[in-house]
Order: sequence, then structure tokens, then C-alpha cells
Amino acid sequence: MNGPAPAAPPRAVVLDTDGVLLDSAVLHAAAWKTAFDTCLDELAPGAWPPFDADAEYRRFVDGRSRYDGAHAFLTARGIRLGPGEPDDPPGCGTVWAVAARKEAAFLDRLADDPVAAFSDVATALAALRSLHVPSAAVSASRHARALITAAGLDSYLAAVVDGEDAGRLGLAGKPDPALFLHAAGLLGTSPSDTAVVEDALAGVVAARRGGFGLVVGIDRSPDGHGTSALRERGADLVVADLRALVRRVWDEHG
Repeated sequence: MNGPAPAAPPRAVVLDTDGVLLDSAVLHAAAWKTAFDTCLDELAPGAWPPFDADAEYRRFVDGRSRYDGAHAFLTARGIRLGPGEPDDPPGCGTVWAVAARKEAAFLDRLADDPVAAFSDVATALAALRSLHVPSAAVSASRHARALITAAGLDSYLAAVVDGEDAGRLGLAGKPDPALFLHAAGLLGTSPSDTAVVEDALAGVVAARRGGFGLVVGIDRSPDGHGTSALRERGADLVVADLRALVRRVWDEHG
């Protein structure tokens, strides 16, 4: 745990899904690598190094919508593609086509490797519920709601806001705070009375921009190599798991 606990505990919690609740970030990173490496080879064989599924995943695509993640990475590599259309088939000719290639790769991997919740999550969410602290899950992924239900976490959550909701309501993706602000509204709390828990750098930036009372980074890496970057982006606290967060923030004020 890094940083002090808040003077008063937040009244509600908004949690990112991939990498915070579900052990799914590695599948997303692998799917992005499949999509990006295929397109790098197709567009200019040998001109660019492969996509780094750790550093570049965290920097460019983690926490963002598929389109925004594809655009950010391609732009960073100096690749200019037209936006295309949301229904473009998987390919490399437009940003939407690259995003669709990632989606196809993710679904292929998901069929072979179902997503599970991290071992600390159910215990932590149950503790929050017993303390009358409502929780909401947020994700840019259109699969988040189904995956949360499949992992058995839906009964612990007062609300879920996913990519389907974002598209329907016109909510901007991270680092815009719109998803978090909508989730806090569903919980009936103001941002200043709400904590956000994120593993993605873009998510930490979004929570800070949204004026949330406590911005928590979670670094599940074995060596803690993501902690400094989370703090640099604005995390008030960085924890290794959600049980540590509950103990530090809520139990100490109990």
C-alpha cells in the first residue's frame, strides 16, 4: 500500500473490470498483439518492431475502447489509417477494421480460456456490501456484463456500466471520466464521495479528471513494476489486491 488513507471513507466504489475484478487483461493484451502484429507485417513487413503486450498495452490500449486503443497505438507508430465504419470486417485497412481484428482474436481466445475473477474479489466485494458501501463495475468492453455474470460477481454489484451502455448513451471512453461519472450517478453518490479503483493508466487519469474523492491504483504485477506509473498519473493509493484496500480505507474507520 502506498500513500495515506483518506480522512473519511468514501460512500461508494466504482471499479474497473479487466485487471481489477476479472483476470482478463492478459487475454485482451494477447488479442491486441495478434491484431497489431498481423497489421504491422501486412502494412510494412519488417519496418516496425512487434507490439509489446506489456508496456504498449498499458500505455496505449488498456482501459480504452477498441477504436480509441487501436487509434492510439497506430498513431504512436506513425501509421495513419482512415477511421472506417463500426461494422468494418476484421482487417488492416481502417482503424475500425483493426479494432474488429482484435475483437475476433479476443473471442477466439475467450472460447478456449474462460475468464475468472481474481481470488480476492468476491471477499472484498462481500466486505464492502456488509459495510453498506455499494459497488459498481465499469468497463469499455461490450463483453463485461456477461463476463461479470459468468464469474459470479453480479450479485455483489449494485450497477454495471459497460461498452454497450457507453455506445447507447454516447459516453466517451477513458481518459474521459464519463463512464465513472455515470456509474457514480447510478450509485447515488457524488464523485467527491466515491472511490475509483483502476489498473489502467488511462483509467486513473479519467478518475482524477472526474474529481473523485479517492483514486486507487491496483498493481497486480508480481514485482510491482506498475506502481510508479499509477502514482505518476494521479493515484492516491496503490494496492496489490482489493482486500488490502478494504482493510486500509474502510476497516480502519470502522
